[in-house]
This record gives sequence, C-alpha cells and structure tokens, in this order.
Amino acid sequence: QVQLVESGGGLVQSGGSLRLSCTASKLSLIVYTMGWFRQAPGKEREGVSVLRREDSKTFYGDSVKDRFTISGDNAANTVYLQMDNLKPEDTGVYYCAVRYHGYGGFNILGAGTYEDWGQGTQVTVSS
Repeated sequence: QVQLVESGGGLVQSGGSLRLSCTASKLSLIVYTMGWFRQAPGKEREGVSVLRREDSKTFYGDSVKDRFTISGDNAANTVYLQMDNLKPEDTGVYYCAVRYHGYGGFNILGAGTYEDWGQGTQVTVSS
C-alpha cells in the first residue's frame, strides 16, 4: 500500500517561512503529478501546488503564487514546498497527494482528482 509521509509543519509568525517535505513509498504505478493541498477548519480542501513529473512543470493556487515554491526529487519520490511570507490565512493541515495518470480533462489542482494521500501536517501562522 502506498505511503506518503509529510514533515515540516509547525507554528510560525506571520511573514515567516516553513519548508514541507513529502516522501512516497511502496509505489506500484508511475506518478504523473505529486503535490500539496491544504484544508482549513470549516473549509474545503484546496490545491496549493503540484509538480508534473514528465516536464517538471509547476502549478500554484492563486493565493500562494510568488510566495510558495514546489520542487522535487523524482528518484527519491519526494516533493518539497518552500513557504515564504506566510500569512495567517495559510493556516491549515497540509496534505501531500499523488495522481497516476494525465489523460482526460481534469483540474490539476483539484483535490478530487488525486488518488493517494498522506496523513497531513499542521501549519499554523500567527498574526
């Protein structure tokens, strides 16, 4: 069974930085995209950033563009999320997820299109 393990969450003041890591193991399929999603209390899970492996193209949600940077190590099945200039509205549980295929029309930042998920790591930004 696929395992996705996130780390790096924590408490930080507004304007600060955190770096999240996620490593996937026991993969039996080729990963198409791997990335990050978050969920704040009372809100739906939203796409933060994903990395498409075949061309290393990156995708970002509008609220994190120019503040967050995703990177990856394909050989290690690992993705990172560097989060700078954090804001209180970035608070939430951050989940790592993978999708195994790219065919068909789909929202690459849509949480509902991802197939395996980590347990999540809490990020709290104080004002």
